[in-house]
Amino acid sequence: MAHKKGQGSTKNGRDSNPQYLGIKLYGGETAKPGSIIIRQRGTPFKPGFNVRIGKDDTLYSVAEGMVVFAGRKVHVNPTDAKAARPSYLSNN
Repeated sequence: MAHKKGQGSTKNGRDSNPQYLGIKLYGGETAKPGSIIIRQRGTPFKPGFNVRIGKDDTLYSVAEGMVVFAGRKVHVNPTDAKAARPSYLSNN
């Protein structure tokens, strides 16, 4: 009668790396050009004014300014006075 088990391999010795998805800059925070705003799978959030989308659906800023969430669109309101004021921020 053996008192020790044989040294076989195990089936559950793996773990995948975390993806670190989610919102990185919230509304009202300042974004620089190239700043990642949201890391996502698919497009629950869409790019708006001064925001572009990467090939992995990451939303990032292309101008310096304040992050604004308008529904499912994400905008960056520029701090530069010369930049045009977008229609979603007008008071009319």
